[in-house]
Amino acid sequence: MVSPIYTRDQAKARARSIRAELQSENIHVNHSTALERVAKEQGYDNWNTLSACLSIQPEVPVQVGDRVAGAYLKQPFVGTIYAVRSCNKGRTFKVSIEFDEPVDVVQFESFTNLRKRINAEISQGRTSYAKTGDGVPHLVIAKVMADSS
Repeated sequence: MVSPIYTRDQAKARARSIRAELQSENIHVNHSTALERVAKEQGYDNWNTLSACLSIQPEVPVQVGDRVAGAYLKQPFVGTIYAVRSCNKGRTFKVSIEFDEPVDVVQFESFTNLRKRINAEISQGRTSYAKTGDGVPHLVIAKVMADSS
């Protein structure tokens, strides 16, 4: 079964995948031919028809209500996405996450600073641009968990 495609970016990525698959079999096709194949896979007569039906919005790495796990300031967390806002024409996203359990963001034994909700700007890859002094991203959303309800 063919996975549904919702955005032009997804369709173009699938076309690149088709070209690579065919290239491995010594079959050379140009990008427009691969896009036509994507359209056929999705049940459309041609790329122009499929393209008109697809969203031009970028794929959003997380959605409001998603259950997520990862690391914040090197501390593991599990939480829920409470807000997502697209920035920079979909190249970055501002997210708010509420942790199930507060995360201690201080690495010193003499005191603590617990955080229950954070805001961060992340990439499509679900990693923050802000980094700690040793180069580790402040936020890494390593896993989007299936809703158990």
